[in-house]
Amino acid sequence: MLRQTNAAGEIFEPARGNALILSNARVVLPTHVLHGSVVIEDGKIAEIHEGASRVPGALDLAGDYLLPGLVDIHTDHFEKHLYPRAHVRWDFMRAALAHDAQIIGGGVTTVFDSLCVGATTDNPERAEILGPMIAALEQAQASGMLRAEHLVHLRCELTDPATPALTAANIDREIVRVISVMEHLPGIRQSRDIAAYVARAAKSTGESPERVREKIKDLVAEKSHFAATTRPDVVALATSRGLPLMSHDDTDVAHIAEGLAEGVTISEFPCSMEAARAARDGGMQIVAGAPNLVRGGSQSGNIAVRDLLVERLVDILASDYVPRSMLDAAFMIAADPGLNFDLPTAIAMVTRNPALAGGLADRGAIETGLKADVIRVDLADSHPFVKAAWRSGSRVA
Repeated sequence: MLRQTNAAGEIFEPARGNALILSNARVVLPTHVLHGSVVIEDGKIAEIHEGASRVPGALDLAGDYLLPGLVDIHTDHFEKHLYPRAHVRWDFMRAALAHDAQIIGGGVTTVFDSLCVGATTDNPERAEILGPMIAALEQAQASGMLRAEHLVHLRCELTDPATPALTAANIDREIVRVISVMEHLPGIRQSRDIAAYVARAAKSTGESPERVREKIKDLVAEKSHFAATTRPDVVALATSRGLPLMSHDDTDVAHIAEGLAEGVTISEFPCSMEAARAARDGGMQIVAGAPNLVRGGSQSGNIAVRDLLVERLVDILASDYVPRSMLDAAFMIAADPGLNFDLPTAIAMVTRNPALAGGLADRGAIETGLKADVIRVDLADSHPFVKAAWRSGSRVA
């Protein structure tokens, strides 16, 4: 309910019960930015008023932005805390808590932790750590140790024959909400530019380019045929549970056609303009990586997210590997005159759109009746930063 104020811009309604009133904010609503106040009751947004509140006890936000809490549909960041250095494995629970601190610090109140299902040659431990990572999130959440709400996005690596069994073993856990299918083999999807891939790998490992090429050849020969059998099994598991299904790193129009035939509804990180256009034509939603926009391009040499935005081929931004990048990206988009997006539309890419894509219709916008997951944000030298965060009306940061 949006109520008008008097000529002085004042609201003189009495506070009700344990209502929390966030006053004098630039409230980012779905269609516009309102100078106003938000009343929160029983964990939900009860009222939205124009103007500052004069109710005793109202919290004055001093003109800062009040945004919906961000919703991150894809972040790999938990694993980075589990392995803070090469060959150093941290305690699962402590890694989950460190990860959560960075998530909420970036304004994310709901996160789909993207956990890799299946091992690759370079990461054979991933099959071993999957179950304990999920268990740590479940335990920490049940104990009230986490400030953001954590859900799980299973990233199913199709080049591992063990992936269907690992998926089946974890898919029925309540915390699991999203499935994606991926093939991380050089030359298959994400890393089509083999010369660039070889150069990066040689620099990273210290091996000669010739040796890197030999390893790529062996890897592709060993792994590339597995997807033909693992993909149908994983897709069937997701479909039977009614979970949102995403296709990762679509590069060719054929990748989109394959996904559409399987019931894929979301193209995640398309690597080419052609794939993104085909996804849009097929009615898929499109997820892009916020770090790509913030850093000015793809770290893999693929399509730049800004180019996709120019063509209106982005629905959702995900943090991928930098938790606070979503907040930066949304304000960058709104400030970019060449893109012509207003702030509410940009904010929707990191709030309401990913919430709906992940099956969470109860959050992601400042609207009456929705969960009161909100964040207070200010700008310094054009950099947005989080001053406070609430989940279901309770202060968590």
